Amino acid sequence: MHRRHFLALGALPLRAAAPPLKFAHRHAAMMREPDLSVFELARSIGGLQGVELQVRWKSYNLWDKPTLLATKREAFRWGVSIPSLAGIWGPGASLVANPEESLRRSIAAAEFLGASVVLVAAFRDRCPSMTEESSYGPVVSHLRNVAPAAADAGVVLGLETSLSPAGNRKLVDLVGHPAVQVYYDVHNFEFYQHKGQSVPGIATVGKERICAVHLKNEQKLLSEPGLVDWTAAVQALKTMQYDGWYIFETSHTSPGQCIEATQKNIEFVRRVHTSSH
Repeated sequence: MHRRHFLALGALPLRAAAPPLKFAHRHAAMMREPDLSVFELARSIGGLQGVELQVRWKSYNLWDKPTLLATKREAFRWGVSIPSLAGIWGPGASLVANPEESLRRSIAAAEFLGASVVLVAAFRDRCPSMTEESSYGPVVSHLRNVAPAAADAGVVLGLETSLSPAGNRKLVDLVGHPAVQVYYDVHNFEFYQHKGQSVPGIATVGKERICAVHLKNEQKLLSEPGLVDWTAAVQALKTMQYDGWYIFETSHTSPGQCIEATQKNIEFVRRVHTSSH
């Protein structure tokens, strides 16, 4: 090759490689009881890099310092990431009732464990109505109050609600802080009667508002028929250039079945993601 041609090629912009897909699984969906052996189980699943932990689950409580320390040690021992925390609400608390203490304590636990997302669940009567300012107004105020603490900790509060995709977008935009985004559970939009909105809702909410994605098809594989067209959902996320965590929430009947089903689900997402359609 002539030197002039070689230099010209060197001046061309390089196409950035697509970031690798990141897969995790929710602890409470992998096991029936809280047990730190979940990290060993996760390590045995090919392609799985992380576990989404419960902050509070039966006797397990990440607000308890010895539990928090033991959890961090086990995750490090097995080389498993903790991308997110769920199950955050203390007694009597929810997004619409006394949320700030639970949020702040969960943010602190997430920072200690290196988790980047705290899942803020709000379903049915614990979810604000977006047609009544008296309902959503206090929620917006609470989220604005705690958002700076989340940002300082390097944590995003991911709202997973029974609202429609448009309702989630409205709530996040009213808060107006980058540390408050949507935790997009594709299945839940269909489950909570927003029929046909789960896949187009990905574009409605938009990449800049989605911090994590839940994947589940009840107890079936993602490739099997269910409430969601998972091929279309993964393609929509790819089109949007979503680069966050894919976190499985499928229930399992045994550790062996968890390993087998999760590996098949990972292979399905990778196959759809790399297809040209």
